[in-house]
Amino acid sequence: MSEVTDTSPTDSPRADVVLPCLDEAAALPRVLAGIPAGWRAIVVDNGSTDGSADLARSLGATVVHEPRRGFGAACHAGLLAAQADFVCFCDCDGSLDPGLLPGFVRRIADGEADLLLGRRRPEGRGAWPLHARAGNLALARMLYRRTGLRLRDLGPMRAARRADLLALDLTDRRSGYPLQMVVHASDAGLRVAETDVPYLPRTGKSKVTGTWRGTWHAVRDMRAVLSRPPLRNTARTARPGVSR
Repeated sequence: MSEVTDTSPTDSPRADVVLPCLDEAAALPRVLAGIPAGWRAIVVDNGSTDGSADLARSLGATVVHEPRRGFGAACHAGLLAAQADFVCFCDCDGSLDPGLLPGFVRRIADGEADLLLGRRRPEGRGAWPLHARAGNLALARMLYRRTGLRLRDLGPMRAARRADLLALDLTDRRSGYPLQMVVHASDAGLRVAETDVPYLPRTGKSKVTGTWRGTWHAVRDMRAVLSRPPLRNTARTARPGVSR
């Protein structure tokens, strides 16, 4: 897989960047500073108690409040608030560089893929704990059996056209949301691909995969997504270049 290295937004369309947020005040300044010029950052506050929402607003971000707890709930609230033709997702913990997203959007606009995921390449000790990698690998294998997609990561950095995402009927509001997006995209015949991105140690403790217990709950949610049959009303109009 190629690595996204060009961070210049000048030759890619503008996009909205959804940043699910739960007590990320320590990382927000660095994350928001990395948003490409002219793009809109949508920080979805999911019940923070550390002033994240006020800080994000003071730094120029659009803030959306999502009272229902859950990673998927925050992501989907951001998607519904987005207005740009292209929508990106990125963790708000400082582990990923949103400055790489113009490369994602450019590849989608150029017709290389419909949903592009960032395949995480850990840099620095503790960037990606062993239990989190093991859970991700197991899910990637289950995803292949379910869809035929040969992906090595289900990374949280991703981009797609807003219209395509809204048409996927995403219903999971917990840890299964990112996986459901990929599964439903495959069912719809969208082209799904991945590209390497650096993955740094996050600021603060993970709310999902920081422990074996958290990882297990995430895997449980995602296995439930994989166990559901393909949507019968989803048209499979496969396009050239699907990653299988």
